[in-house]
Amino acid sequence: MEKQIALQMRGITKRFGPVRANNHIDLDVYRGEILAILGENGCGKTTLMNMIAGIYYPDEGQILIDGKEVVIRSPKDAFEHRIGMIHQHFKLVDLFTAAENIALGLKEEGKYNLKAVTAEVTRITEHYGFRLDPSKKIYDMSVSEKQTVEIIKVLYRGADILILDEPTAVLTPQEITRLFDVLRRMKEDGKSIIIITHKLNEVLEVSDRVAILRRGEHIATVNTNETSEAELTEMMVGRKIDLNIHRSEPVNAVPRLVVEGLNLYNSEGLQVLKNITFTANGGEILGIAGIAGSGQRELLESISGLQPVASGSITFYNPKKNRPVSFYHKSMKQVRGLAGKGTFHDRNMNSVSFDGMRNKAVRKWVESGDVLFREDEVMNLRDKDPLEIRRLGIHLSFVPEDRLGMGLVGSMDITDNMMLRTYRKGRAGFVNRKNPKAQAEQIIQDLQVVTPGTSTPVRRLSGGNVQKILVGREIAYAPKVLMAAYPVRGLDINSSYTIYKLLNRQKENGVAVIYVGEDLDVLLELCDRIMVMNGGQVTGIVDARNTTKEEIGLMMTRTAEREEEEA
Repeated sequence: MEKQIALQMRGITKRFGPVRANNHIDLDVYRGEILAILGENGCGKTTLMNMIAGIYYPDEGQILIDGKEVVIRSPKDAFEHRIGMIHQHFKLVDLFTAAENIALGLKEEGKYNLKAVTAEVTRITEHYGFRLDPSKKIYDMSVSEKQTVEIIKVLYRGADILILDEPTAVLTPQEITRLFDVLRRMKEDGKSIIIITHKLNEVLEVSDRVAILRRGEHIATVNTNETSEAELTEMMVGRKIDLNIHRSEPVNAVPRLVVEGLNLYNSEGLQVLKNITFTANGGEILGIAGIAGSGQRELLESISGLQPVASGSITFYNPKKNRPVSFYHKSMKQVRGLAGKGTFHDRNMNSVSFDGMRNKAVRKWVESGDVLFREDEVMNLRDKDPLEIRRLGIHLSFVPEDRLGMGLVGSMDITDNMMLRTYRKGRAGFVNRKNPKAQAEQIIQDLQVVTPGTSTPVRRLSGGNVQKILVGREIAYAPKVLMAAYPVRGLDINSSYTIYKLLNRQKENGVAVIYVGEDLDVLLELCDRIMVMNGGQVTGIVDARNTTKEEIGLMMTRTAEREEEEA
């Protein structure tokens, strides 16, 4: 049986000033298929999909539905042609129920018939295998449930062509499996599904075909069962890319940041962090896994001085240089007392711990003269704002989840955003722009930022390029502790691996790297240890080399499941 074409794009071109985001793109989408859209940051994927969804209007070209040319000037027009887009950032009203959000915006005479809406939502839920309570409030929902509301919202409006932007970005492995099962049922029902994603393993698992864009042009569309990750990456980037994360073994990992019994309440008096305790070692990458909203953001903001904590301690150990130390005329009590102030090494720089060593063994090792001692300066970070932390000489870098809200100023150019770290060094009201400009140029070159120049306002860059600027600036600060929340979110595969290499380089330089990620495959390959959070609590800390995605996924939902059982 010949496949029926649901959607056709012919010669689609979209310009933003002198930049061509899409250049004469031809693309077909069939009924009853899942089509993945792949490409580097800034290649025009989202722009192309936004034209189908009515957010943008093409400068040239045609869009055809079932062989007939249509004009889509707004999302309302898109819905009339049975097209619905599920965005990565949900557009829901927290105080409303699922049914109320789904009905919102529909024209009905008089009051909404929520009973009829609930009945139809229940029918759709049962038909496709969703898990959703139509009467549940949005603020009580998990990320997976909110995404389900968004999908049912477009199905309720009769969508036959669904566009999903990064649908698995913040889901657990179990939730991803359920979502893929639902998408397959929708495909069997004749729906056309377009997925924008950067996760190649998921593309190969769920899609039927893959369309690759590069620099605004359609390179090829291939059958998923006839391709591989390496081939797809090469088509995306234009050259071969090494898709292995080369994780080095931690060398001389010593405590750099110690958090004990941390508790935090939000402005409404709700506890968002509950007795958080962990140690981040220099020369190691500590990963943090968890469903979105499990307290990851609040934890990093508390450490960096952006949120005042209710109780607990945050201690930074500032390393000093190794020096030979004499133990003549020192008692064993004095020797062990020194161990509490720093770390001992042999001449080969191997760390030596006296824990569990008998006094005789300690004395023998000490008297050998093969001893180096590093004294650590202990600093309390609790109740200190970012400026106070900087004045203490502590180089702590933070890549926040909110790129333009907290990390960068969208209206400022790239050079000025570099200066946010150094402007206080200016004299008599003047600032030094020479060094920040050079730094901006270096980041643009090293991270392959797509921009006309350093004077371009950051808000004009694509999301991926904004992220590169932010990560590059924080790493250029030469930190002792680097905290990164979702640093590769929205980045293409090539840029993501560039960031992974940078993080590994920081680790090898003795930096304590704390990496909050959503891709469990990456967490397992990149990190040395993984701390799992759920509901503001630590549910486990595991060795990344000796665990599995399934084990981490269970820990990510452990607290919630226990609460359900008790209820």
